[in-house]
Amino acid sequence: MVYLELRDREFEKISSLVYDLCGINLHDGKKELVKARLGKRLREGNFKSFADYYRYVTTPEGSDELITMIDSLSTNLTYFFREEKHFQRMKSILLQVQRDRTSSAPRLKVWSAGCSTGEEPYSLAILIKETLGNDIGNVKITATDISTRVLKTAMNGIYPEEKIKKLPKDILRRYFQYGTGASAGLFRIKAELRQLIDFRRFNLMETPPTDFRFDIIFCRNVMIYFDKVTQKNLVQRFFDCLNKGGYLFVGHSESLTGLKHSFNYIEPSIYRKAT
Repeated sequence: MVYLELRDREFEKISSLVYDLCGINLHDGKKELVKARLGKRLREGNFKSFADYYRYVTTPEGSDELITMIDSLSTNLTYFFREEKHFQRMKSILLQVQRDRTSSAPRLKVWSAGCSTGEEPYSLAILIKETLGNDIGNVKITATDISTRVLKTAMNGIYPEEKIKKLPKDILRRYFQYGTGASAGLFRIKAELRQLIDFRRFNLMETPPTDFRFDIIFCRNVMIYFDKVTQKNLVQRFFDCLNKGGYLFVGHSESLTGLKHSFNYIEPSIYRKAT
């Protein structure tokens, strides 16, 4: 019988480990969430206690389970065209890029940071295709998340009907394949959109690779899980990854107020690096 009592000492150890690894701040109010989500891992792995589980994930042999633990504790609520005003602003940026282009196809690199199950980067891909048409040869979206579980869903690009039911029918027709037979009720993003996106596992607490140079960064409803110090450091990393004149989008419930940063404020939840 698995002992499912999560003592304060084990909760503090797990919280500190998660914070050190990925910056998520699991305060006391998250204790029941940790107990519920990791309790399943204890049962499936036949661990005798949370202390036993913690010891295992901090050993070399437990590295795979450590990733699964992070997956289990990550919150991944998302949907297509979430916070629609951001996509309206994004469209105006795309049109400006198109007007300012100096070659046959505009160059644009976008980062969806904390992409979860893929709805955000696919929404961006749809918007880019709708706005620029076939003129997207130099457009690339990099989509990252720390969770291997959600990235698998994102890369497959297959969603149940409840995920896409609010999308306009013409968008569904142009960019989704309808499942039949055993796949009835499922919808898959068409290859032309999937090819625009490079999905990668990446921990936002790490130093970004040298090729992480972007014109636009979407990191929405991610920083709410971080404390102020972690937020400040992350915002600086985003600033360093942006080209001059680049934009940072954060969630509508998020703000850089109270953080020392170098961005210019554009409007609530939208910031820009000076040109």
